[in-house]
Amino acid sequence: MSVIVTVSMNGDPAQLEAQAAANPEQIRAILDRAVGHGLIAHRFYGSEGRIVVIDEWPDEQSFQAFFGEDTDEIQAMLGAAGVTSEPEVTFWRKLDTNDERGWNA
Repeated sequence: MSVIVTVSMNGDPAQLEAQAAANPEQIRAILDRAVGHGLIAHRFYGSEGRIVVIDEWPDEQSFQAFFGEDTDEIQAMLGAAGVTSEPEVTFWRKLDTNDERGWNA
């Protein structure tokens, strides 16, 4: 069963969007390497002073292999985008609650 991975950090969402628009090849290269490690789905979200990445991966090990190999480039990109805290990574497993909706439930 796949896992949801959240990576949350302090930063300016608008600055991240501007960085991504100015350097699309950098974002695309990181994404391509993540896909090579098994990434299923990926999105950035922002709120006042906060940024969160929500990913779906086949398992924790696939994410950790990717993140371990790309840590320096990811941190450089996030730093240039104004991220001001260390990313906090959390792994989430799907709970069996019999109330699924969406995501092809």
